Amino acid sequence: MVANKWLLLGCASLALISGLARAQDNIPADDAGRTDGPIITSNDIVVMGGIGYRDRTDSPEPVLKYGTDYFQRFEPLTAGDALKRVPSVTFLSDVIESDGARLRGLPPGYTQILINGERVPGSSADRSFFLDRIPAELISSVEIVRSSSARRTGDAVAGSLNIVLRDGYELDGGYVRVGALRYDDKELEPSIGLVYGGQVGPGRLLLGANVQGRHNPKLKKSLRFGDSPENNPDYATDDFDNREDQTDTRDGKDYSFNGSYEIDAGDTNFKLNGFYVKTDRTETERSFEYDDPTATNGPVPAGNLVSDNANVAKIDQENFSIDGKLSHEWSAGKTSLRVGYAKFIEDRRETEYEIGFDVDEGDEPEFEGALTLNDITDSEFSVKLDHELPLGESITLVFGGFYQDKIRRTGIVEGEQEGEGSFAWDQFMRNPTELAGDFDVIEMTADIRIKEKRRDAFALVEGDTGSLKWEAGLRYEHTKVRINDFTVDEALQNQRNSYDAFLPSASFKYSLTQSDRIIGSVARTLRRPQFDYITPALFEEEVGDSDLLGNPLLDPEKAWGFDLGYEHRMGTGGIVGVNVFYRDVKDLIELVNTGEEGSEGEGTFVFQPQNIGKGKVWGVEFDLSTSLTFIGLPNTGVFGNVSWLDSEVTDFRGKRRFNDQSKYVYNFGFIQDFPHAGVAFGATYRKQGSAFGRVIAEEVTTTYGADLEIFVEKRVGKSFTIRAVGSNLLNGAKREVFNKFDNLEDQMDRDFDEYELESEKAGPVFQIMARYAF
Repeated sequence: MVANKWLLLGCASLALISGLARAQDNIPADDAGRTDGPIITSNDIVVMGGIGYRDRTDSPEPVLKYGTDYFQRFEPLTAGDALKRVPSVTFLSDVIESDGARLRGLPPGYTQILINGERVPGSSADRSFFLDRIPAELISSVEIVRSSSARRTGDAVAGSLNIVLRDGYELDGGYVRVGALRYDDKELEPSIGLVYGGQVGPGRLLLGANVQGRHNPKLKKSLRFGDSPENNPDYATDDFDNREDQTDTRDGKDYSFNGSYEIDAGDTNFKLNGFYVKTDRTETERSFEYDDPTATNGPVPAGNLVSDNANVAKIDQENFSIDGKLSHEWSAGKTSLRVGYAKFIEDRRETEYEIGFDVDEGDEPEFEGALTLNDITDSEFSVKLDHELPLGESITLVFGGFYQDKIRRTGIVEGEQEGEGSFAWDQFMRNPTELAGDFDVIEMTADIRIKEKRRDAFALVEGDTGSLKWEAGLRYEHTKVRINDFTVDEALQNQRNSYDAFLPSASFKYSLTQSDRIIGSVARTLRRPQFDYITPALFEEEVGDSDLLGNPLLDPEKAWGFDLGYEHRMGTGGIVGVNVFYRDVKDLIELVNTGEEGSEGEGTFVFQPQNIGKGKVWGVEFDLSTSLTFIGLPNTGVFGNVSWLDSEVTDFRGKRRFNDQSKYVYNFGFIQDFPHAGVAFGATYRKQGSAFGRVIAEEVTTTYGADLEIFVEKRVGKSFTIRAVGSNLLNGAKREVFNKFDNLEDQMDRDFDEYELESEKAGPVFQIMARYAF
């Protein structure tokens, strides 16, 4: 089936290119290019002529757009790093990593991630896509789409983040990027990139490639107690249990490629896009546990050492997407057809070995090993057809349909290894993984196939009266789901569900003056259930000591929301804006006690996710980017944004925010350019507020330290730039406070199983990057 789809897409592309080439021959050369802006040269990208600010968009939707010139000088490695500088985006990642974006502070599954305006699959069970998979060098711009439109799928309760990749009509010429990054443990990693764009045959071609070394060394420390300060003010001395010291290093390489080919033949346009990202990554953790809070650090196989643990995960990921779009203007309007295929593959092999010294006197230390093999494949084939029909000089009707065939496969194999006195201590110290042998138990714990078929239809009307731009539309989404879990009883292996959603939306931009305008929107959106919740399998001890039973009949969460903002243009490029938003979420998925006894016996239960909750989210967002020309400093640019975020959900213990929503996030900075000397420098400072999350049997509060980045740039001629960048200059720290319980009853009674204080720290990263245009 997949091969047939690829063959169909390839044949269609070749036929279209051939036909468009003939059409191109019939129009003047000067008319073959676009009319929506000039093609920039590679010199403009390498040697920036000024300071970049947020772009002002003219579509009715509330969209914040940031071009490459806004963030490139700080040399972000990934799309996630670039988004650290835009409003309302938070992360709950390890220090100096930016993976699962949390727009408005909500969990990643509430944010729709788009690449070139289209969804892409990822590995996460909550359907989110990790933005650290996209190298920043491939990006043309990033867009925050605060509200939804009938044009796009409605999976955007918090909003959408659109990553726009470079294309052939953006660049003329090429450039090479070469540099290196130095980490706190003195590790050096390379960074090499090449981009070229130009006229090839009847159209324009862009090719980009990038190799990026990735490294993240962190130090962690955990203190664990049998009780908490809410029960015992002297818990630190009375209830100490153990201390764990851990090194955690993420090391790998990213290989990426993107390309586009576009033929603009006047009334007919064809474009073929594609990108590919491959990641080879190893995550290595080494932990030493002591029964004394002040015991000497290090692996001493006696005295206060309780255990020595080594965990190694080898991860191979591939992510690619290809799509072709054909549009044609004729007497009855403009018709567009897009066909796309995207796929994500992850192979993860994780081993964990531990030697336990907490044994009776005279007994040999105990050895345990665990193996987990996790394979995920997620693919999507989609077709979108729409037509624009003018209804007058200022009103246009747009209608169309969308088809998507999604298949997700998950396989998990687990093994165990146990022993006593069957190892050599010095061998374990040198390389714990050398002890790997035959595992005593090999079991397939997950073998799941999920198929989703979507059939959408949409229609909208948009208008432009000069001072007022508006859009109003309706989208209908019909989804069929089939779940095959081959690890459960045969009678439960084939589960089906279907659901429908009507999603109206409307937005406007009203210009009060040439510099001032009001932007508003209202839309209904949804969030589809995460994959691990809709399998019929029973997961033992997944909720503390209790079990989790999936629910194949889960429906999506649905939300009504509005945004209302004001925007003022300052001079020729500066913008200041403020926005308020609100979301009312229904059918929120919460875990419900089924009343059945759990696998651990009395006091434990079986919990199941159901659509029974509700919640609301609100906040205020402010952003500013402008030069200081008005005080006589035209070559000084300042930028900043701050977001105050709040929400309310009622769970088994009462009211709380949406899990792990930060209370606020802000960042600000400046860039100073010296045009005659060809020198620039700047700094940016970022901080996000604390976040609290509560699930059955566990509660966690997370705080982050501030992040400071500085760059210095030297331009040589019109074709060469070199930058030195220092990031994480404040030795970023992450602190978590865990309340852990055996079951829900203990959680309600505040009978702690464990109270844990965990800290994680990473040192600064320095990079030197040079670009040369040709």
